[in-house]
Amino acid sequence: MAAIGEFVGPVRQPVEGAALQSSPLYWMYEMSHAALNPSRAMADVSRLLFKNPINPVSHTPMGKSMAAAFELFERTTRRYAKPEWGITDTTVNGHRVPIHINAVWARPFCRLLHFEREFAQPLRRPQPRLVIVAPMSGHHATLLRGTVEAFLPTHDVYVTDWLDAKTVPLADGRFGLDDYVDYLISIFHRLGGDCHVLAVCQPAVPVLMAIARMEAEDDPYAPKSMILMGGPIDTREAPTAVNALAKDKGIEFFRRNVITQVPWSHAGATRHVYPGFLQLTGFMSMNLDRHVKAHYDLFGHLVKGDGDSAEKHREFYDEYLAVMDLDARFYLETVESVFITHALPTGQMQHRGQPVKTQAIHRTALMTVEGEKDDISGIGQTKAAHTLCPRIPEAKRAHYMQPGVGHYGVFNGSRFRSEIQPRIADFILSQEFPRAVDMDGANVTALYPR
Repeated sequence: MAAIGEFVGPVRQPVEGAALQSSPLYWMYEMSHAALNPSRAMADVSRLLFKNPINPVSHTPMGKSMAAAFELFERTTRRYAKPEWGITDTTVNGHRVPIHINAVWARPFCRLLHFEREFAQPLRRPQPRLVIVAPMSGHHATLLRGTVEAFLPTHDVYVTDWLDAKTVPLADGRFGLDDYVDYLISIFHRLGGDCHVLAVCQPAVPVLMAIARMEAEDDPYAPKSMILMGGPIDTREAPTAVNALAKDKGIEFFRRNVITQVPWSHAGATRHVYPGFLQLTGFMSMNLDRHVKAHYDLFGHLVKGDGDSAEKHREFYDEYLAVMDLDARFYLETVESVFITHALPTGQMQHRGQPVKTQAIHRTALMTVEGEKDDISGIGQTKAAHTLCPRIPEAKRAHYMQPGVGHYGVFNGSRFRSEIQPRIADFILSQEFPRAVDMDGANVTALYPR
């Protein structure tokens, strides 16, 4: 059987076509950022001056307010770099285990990171391999730091680390939805099929596509199970504001208004992209009042000297405000096929000119997870995967809806750690040991490798 990941054949027609024009949008953004550099530097110096304990003014309400104002200005006008993972160890069976992060597979737009645990003594039974497919939707894979940390004690974790499109030279080619699927299939081949895959939000669609193509070809390296979390499998179900915007505007609106070229100051100069700063604007505009209040609260914490609360704000926004550009081809193809034409649930989706037959999936188990208050992927959009995969046996499928959480809470936070992650771990083990583990997870704990 030919390896689908290496398939060369008819390529999906680029939806951006020749209609894309060179837009000055990115250049204007770069110029405005550069113009603020002197003011930002002055604000940072002034902040240090008003926080210096030698300065008597720093102990007054006015001095504290000035220091807080300067920090707020500097933070709201800076460019945030890709955060570090900051994961150095975990706890397995009560023992501290060092973590080494290694890239074990690489392509121009992605690296597969292995969070390798250095055990003093080998485990009696290997723990399940889990490939976490991070969303390629503007934020870096480090947004899933909490997700990774939750699985490290009980799983051998791999994560897709998508690269910022502005750092990828144009000579490395374009990147579309077909390429995304090819990457996933290549990763599953690299791991020999001995893995489970967890897709967070956007990658739910390409993961389902990749496994459907592998199953249709009887590929022996298809993952043992797929867990789809808060993903837009069928956006006709409980459409959200995000879905409605795409449907109402149409693909031409996005092609004309949000696609621009990377400036010459970056390695990916002249590449057509959907820039991260526009994506961030869209993220924040959905809950603008909440973000404004958070920054207002930060000012108050700084004035009062509440260092713990201020640091929590910094940690969250250092991650949230660090964004990356997406190749225009991938972005436009995703918007059109997932949100406008609903190609996957209507049976029109193709990969490299071949139909994507989700009904071919029968060996890979399926679990879907949704959040009750998810305002990005509405209730039922992810669960629709079960309807599209009728040949998966009942013993190899599960669905869970977490009460009281929004989109972010589906894959991070206290309820994820205490209620969602254990259910996913149980489901994975039920596929590792199908005869010994009941589907309710009642016998799972006793089977965990020690």
